[in-house]
Amino acid sequence: MGARCSKFSLCWWSSNIKSNLHDLSDNNDDGTKNDKDPFAGFTEYTLDQLKVATSGFSSDNIVSEHGEKAPNVVYKGRLEDDKLIAVKRFNKSAWPDSRQFIDEAKAVGLLRSERLANLVGFCCEGEDKLLVAEFMPNETLSKHLFHWENQPMKWAMRLRVALYLAQALEYCSSKGRALYHDLNAYRILFDQDGNPRLSCFGLMKNSRDGRSYSTNLAFTPPEYLRTGRITPESVIYSFGTLLLDLMSGKHIPPSHALDLIRGKNFQMLMDSGLEGHFSNDDGTELVRLASRCLQYEPRERPNAKSLVTALTPLQKETSVSSYVLMGITEGNVSPKETVSLTPFGEACSRRDLTAIHEMLDKVGYKDDEDVANELSFQMWTNQIQDTLNFKKHGDSAFHAMDFPRAIDCYTQFIDGGTMVSPTVYARRCLCYMMNDMPQEALGDAMQAQSVFPTWPTAFYLQAAALFSLGMDNDAQESLKDGTMLETRKHRN
Repeated sequence: MGARCSKFSLCWWSSNIKSNLHDLSDNNDDGTKNDKDPFAGFTEYTLDQLKVATSGFSSDNIVSEHGEKAPNVVYKGRLEDDKLIAVKRFNKSAWPDSRQFIDEAKAVGLLRSERLANLVGFCCEGEDKLLVAEFMPNETLSKHLFHWENQPMKWAMRLRVALYLAQALEYCSSKGRALYHDLNAYRILFDQDGNPRLSCFGLMKNSRDGRSYSTNLAFTPPEYLRTGRITPESVIYSFGTLLLDLMSGKHIPPSHALDLIRGKNFQMLMDSGLEGHFSNDDGTELVRLASRCLQYEPRERPNAKSLVTALTPLQKETSVSSYVLMGITEGNVSPKETVSLTPFGEACSRRDLTAIHEMLDKVGYKDDEDVANELSFQMWTNQIQDTLNFKKHGDSAFHAMDFPRAIDCYTQFIDGGTMVSPTVYARRCLCYMMNDMPQEALGDAMQAQSVFPTWPTAFYLQAAALFSLGMDNDAQESLKDGTMLETRKHRN
């Protein structure tokens, strides 16, 4: 990151830090490009990296619904560190405006949820535009619901799919991404534990001016047919069609389903393979919910939050793992790899916030020595004192375990925009966790990583925040990354 400097020294950022953050960390110590995108906390890959990962975009690695005939093909890939990824390659004419594509990708990349197959990177080189997501190894809802081999999906699992999908939509709505394009059974993917996740790819259109729906018009929200525009209510309509899929095990047009419901023939909607495996009350409640989602007038449909509220009490066999309900053998579930952790990593793995606080307080700002200091004389004389005072007051509050005050002081230090310290982000991250704000904590841990990409502490803190968010698989990956960096540091 540049020349070493004295203890407590900090790196200068310009006052428009948020817009220029990417420019400030484009290069590593050796002058090579730093692939981490600090603004969104995910990776900007080169086209060559993704070519290698997908064996030259081999047709053998295509996993998208329509194979090579799809306008935007999805490939399975494997990175150098052995992580599996899904790579969506857009048609070359899909996104002529590179800046718009990058902005959209970054916005989606900020989302992190155990209910999503999260976006972890992108590539934008000339006409080539690609998205990179977590790879889900256990197929789609379409495969398990419509093309099953051994047994139909169990009722308890169908209810779980509905709830997890509703939770995914609620999360996206809470983060300002309520629009989802072409929601259907191919967009629901199953992870290594058999849990359903919503593909992040649907949070972006297939092209700048492309259609939001590519499915049969019989399944398209009526207002989209009138206006050509998708709204949050349109997504709820599509959720209703998925409820029909889950109940019937078939892809029934909504108009036909609503005729059956009006005629009190809703038992004809239910999958005959599930007879005797669900109560009439549960079936009736799900039919009622689907009917509300499929209302002609968008304003009469429920929102994502009310869907979660309605589906939660219907859940069955909640103590049974998804892979058991799905009939996926345990051998297909990725084992939790054992890693040798440092005391700090161990504290983060068990979310021992008191121990984390003690260690962060004890180590002080030692690790900031590896961050460059480029403060101008004018900044030293005109701005530095106030900024350093905010940090000093934050440190006092942190030491005294007055975490709300520490958050306030560190926020003023960060918002000052003249300095940056990975340790301040790490300390505020812990303060957020102490105040039961894991999403904000994760954001700060990611910012610490962007400032200091090879800092194990940033990865360990990400793991603690991810565990708090219930994202255990991602947390384990962060622990592994932190341990790998720790090992490299000690070798050097």
